[in-house]
Amino acid sequence: MNPRFAQTAIPGVIVIEPSVFRDDRGFFLETYRTTTYREAGIAETFVQDNHSQSVSGTLRGLHAQNPDPQGKLVRVVEGEIFDVAVDARRGSPTFGKYTCAMLSADNFRQLYVPPGLLHGFLVTSETAQVEYKCTALYRPEADFSVAWNDPDLAIPWPTETPILSAKDASAPRLREVEDRLVEF
Repeated sequence: MNPRFAQTAIPGVIVIEPSVFRDDRGFFLETYRTTTYREAGIAETFVQDNHSQSVSGTLRGLHAQNPDPQGKLVRVVEGEIFDVAVDARRGSPTFGKYTCAMLSADNFRQLYVPPGLLHGFLVTSETAQVEYKCTALYRPEADFSVAWNDPDLAIPWPTETPILSAKDASAPRLREVEDRLVEF
């Protein structure tokens, strides 16, 4: 049985619900198959896998990279997160809009965030381990952040006092980094 792919209000952002096979021993699922994902519109090649662990209340993001923007296929292997993608592609009809999804180790959902979008997540469980595939290699000199609480974005984060890195705590608003954004 193939996973279900649900398009969101932002073109290219897809929520994936894999088929999970459970029995007395536990469960089994495919977390990625190139042909199936390509048929659903995720045609990029993944070149890097990342894994993070964070405590409750940690907010990582909103992050992007340009040049070499990264698409990300995000999933949770422990705990739960509030996952967010923001359209930061200049000229996009949904520029500045966001979409969000609850991803957890229990619901097995994935979120595909195409290149050129901002990505961030908030840990809503005691801890969370997040794994994500990337379509481009990480380049520190190309990395940038946008303020998680940018009033122009008005993302309904389920906290007002997240735990942030120094970089994320001092991130500028989206309108202040428009020269860093990719074209739609």
